[in-house]
Amino acid sequence: MKILITGICGFTGSTLAREWLSSEENLTIYGVDNLIRPGSEYNRAMLQKLGIKLFHGDIRAASDFEMLPSADWVIDAAANPNVLAGIDGRASTRQLIEHNLMGTVNMLEYCKRHAAGFILLSTSRVYSIAALAGVALEQRGESFRLTPGQMFPQGLSEAGWPRHSSTAPPVSLYGSTKLASEVLALEYGEAFGFPVWINPVASWPGQDSSAGLIRDICLLD
Repeated sequence: MKILITGICGFTGSTLAREWLSSEENLTIYGVDNLIRPGSEYNRAMLQKLGIKLFHGDIRAASDFEMLPSADWVIDAAANPNVLAGIDGRASTRQLIEHNLMGTVNMLEYCKRHAAGFILLSTSRVYSIAALAGVALEQRGESFRLTPGQMFPQGLSEAGWPRHSSTAPPVSLYGSTKLASEVLALEYGEAFGFPVWINPVASWPGQDSSAGLIRDICLLD
């Protein structure tokens, strides 16, 4: 099986690549990354030592996909992950949309061309802000958890937000680009006959790790 991971030199992409190579045989991993984030060069060297073939490219450039070999699955781990992107002055609104939405379009076009499956690493930020605003949280170590004993909005539980929860705006500019990517991915898969899976990448008690879940999806196909 051949896997193409976009944003492979980031935290998520490099973690997925390492775990797969340590647990699966007969697997070829390709990666593409624009190497603009801190730590990318370190991860690049580590991945190359593992025998992964890396390509320096930008998912925003459709022409950069022309140099990539065909794969059985594409895993989208490339994005601007900042929930304040587009409004905090670090990236423009247009840059956010180019990274998180137009980049998805280029990946989906690749999948259509090569009949590859697509796994979108999305976010729990696609859900409505209004429902989240009144939820009480408490810090535990380096993370936040739901404060026990409170009345949760409909649908919310200790297990997180179910997929049918409201996505009515506002969801943030960042969340809207990921939500639009989800819709486009499902439409492309339906129209052109390739499998699409969406992983919200939410860390909730009792859930399998994203790496394990994504690996199982690919192996079951």
